[in-house]
Amino acid sequence: MTHQKDHSNANKVWFITGTSRGFGRVWADAALKRGDKVAATARNLESIADLKERYGENVLTLELDVTNSEQVRATVEQAYKHFGRLDIVLNNAELFIGRNY
Repeated sequence: MTHQKDHSNANKVWFITGTSRGFGRVWADAALKRGDKVAATARNLESIADLKERYGENVLTLELDVTNSEQVRATVEQAYKHFGRLDIVLNNAELFIGRNY
């Protein structure tokens, strides 16, 4: 018989895109405040540098342009290697394909 641990109340590891502002920033802050770990991504690392300053080892800040599929793959892999797992992936980055009105 195998016993599985109940991780429902354990800290989670998040991978969140678009954490420089808006909902991505809100989700990242909320997760970090509750003690979770977050791989926070943005197109510009300067825009999320304050997360590293406030949360230290609990956050991994990564540069990511979600329109670059190779960079997406490499960044997810880097976050997985850093934390050893990813429990939640939140693709929040805005990607608009179409014409402007």
